[in-house]
Amino acid sequence: MSEFFELSETIKTASAAAMENAAPQFAKIDALTEHNQQKVLSAFIQNRVDETDFNSTTGYGYNDKGREKLDRLTADIFGAEAAFIRAGALSCGTHTLSVCLYGVLRPGDVLLSVTGLPYDTIHSTIGLDGDKSAGKGTLRDFGITYKQVDLTEQDELDYDRIEAAAAENAVRMVYIQRSRGYSLRHTISVAEIERVCSIVHRVNPRAVVMVDNCYGEFTEKQEPTEVGADLMAGSLIKNAGGGIAASGGYIAGRADLVELCACRLNTPGLGLEVGATLGQNRSLFMGLFHAPHVVGEALKTAVFAASLFTELGFAVTPKPDEDRHDIIQAICLETPERLIAFCQGLQKGAPVDSFVTPEPWDMPGYDSQVIMAAGAFTSGSSIELSGDAPLRAPFAVWMQGGLNFHTSKVGVLLAAEELAKRGLL
Repeated sequence: MSEFFELSETIKTASAAAMENAAPQFAKIDALTEHNQQKVLSAFIQNRVDETDFNSTTGYGYNDKGREKLDRLTADIFGAEAAFIRAGALSCGTHTLSVCLYGVLRPGDVLLSVTGLPYDTIHSTIGLDGDKSAGKGTLRDFGITYKQVDLTEQDELDYDRIEAAAAENAVRMVYIQRSRGYSLRHTISVAEIERVCSIVHRVNPRAVVMVDNCYGEFTEKQEPTEVGADLMAGSLIKNAGGGIAASGGYIAGRADLVELCACRLNTPGLGLEVGATLGQNRSLFMGLFHAPHVVGEALKTAVFAASLFTELGFAVTPKPDEDRHDIIQAICLETPERLIAFCQGLQKGAPVDSFVTPEPWDMPGYDSQVIMAAGAFTSGSSIELSGDAPLRAPFAVWMQGGLNFHTSKVGVLLAAEELAKRGLL
């Protein structure tokens, strides 16, 4: 199979079968990638992107032509009225989501999550971590109430309960976390988001439907803001940065809401008028341009991993032949020993820090020790091949990314090989 990496016959055989099983999904992914890549190219052409847009500004960043065009380009790609995209000023996905929450919500408002409990790192923003963040400026500190609607026992959105809960007049924001976080629930599709938007806008015109789109960009032909979502946000070291952006995030949606978020990011009266780009424009333009292709490679990596570990007898979600709405692949490894072995094996296939041995540690923002395999060109980049998990039941690993399938495949195989070497298959 390869003159560069040693693999046991067990893993070689499983890999060959996985590739054969994955072929139909690969064809679908190629068609999706072509559609989304053409959509992005069309937006670049329509916005007349030129080399001077890559110029840098300093200080206040007044009249930054490239920054302004990049914002319009982002809005057009996502089918939104307005958008802004920033490197550095938006430090990560959690920060970007928090800007949306603080930008829109006011004292007395209700934040309603309709996809169950949100991802761990946003708990401290909302005030769900008890006394840890109390008094530090959480939404709860400002008199904003949090409520949630869980998914049904059948792992479906509970539309009846969503309709009843959203109709409450105090509900100002209905929050949808598209991806699964550290859970085994399904990823929310654009079609499901569209149905939620229709319900919410009918029963409560005041309510804003906000989507955490992290890991979901370019995994379908449409984005949430094209089907009724009022506001959407994501990280640039995930899908939308194409593996090129070194940091940052984007916010897209209704123009009035985007302006509120801009005022939260900067200050009222300045909004989107300031913000020096400090030489980052080129990487943001290029990252957006490459994003659909890179997401396609990540999707192929996820399908292959699902196929391989199904061959090896493990439960996976999504299954190899399921439609996908984000780039994450969960693999149920059942024991902490297997989880640690997987991550340590995956690390051996990384282009950066392959010699490092990941170990569980007390990662900020999480209530359990976390192990993370991430040998990336950009620190923490989860559009690059990575795998991570809290050390708690069900001892599943959540794997994502892969800048190109051919090298990412090696990382997945080495993760499986590590389990085989340790007698854990």
